[in-house]
Amino acid sequence: MSQYMDKCRTIRASVDPHYNCAQGVLIPFAKERGLDEDTAYALAANFGSGMKMGSTCGAVTGSLMVLGLYGLSDSATVQEFYRAFREKHENMMNCRDLLAASHKRGEVQKAHCDGLVFECLEITENILRKHGKLAD
Repeated sequence: MSQYMDKCRTIRASVDPHYNCAQGVLIPFAKERGLDEDTAYALAANFGSGMKMGSTCGAVTGSLMVLGLYGLSDSATVQEFYRAFREKHENMMNCRDLLAASHKRGEVQKAHCDGLVFECLEITENILRKHGKLAD
C-alpha cells in the first residue's frame, strides 16, 4: 500500500474532524505539492456530497484537484481518469446516482463512499505514475 493510500485510510477513519470524499483524495498529496493540510481541507470543503448538491462525486473532484496540482489538467489526462472511473460505475459520476445504485445493492453508505475515495485515489496515483509525476 502506498503512502498516499495509508494517509487516505487514516483520514477516512477520522470522525472528528470529518473529512469529506474530496478531502480524502486531496489531502494525502497536498503537502508534497506545497499545500498544508489545513489549506487543502478548506479548499475541498465544498466538494463533498457532490458539491453539496448530489452532483459530481467528491472523490472525483478531489482527484481532479490532485491531477491539477501535478500539472495534469489537459483534456486527454482528465478523460483518462473519467474513463477509468466510469467503466467501474455504469458510466455514473454523480454522487446522487452512485449512492442510489449503492443503496439498491444494499450497501452501507460509509463503506460505499470510502470505497469510491480509495478507488479514485488509486486511479489518480496510477495516472500520476504513468505520467512520471510520482517515483515508483
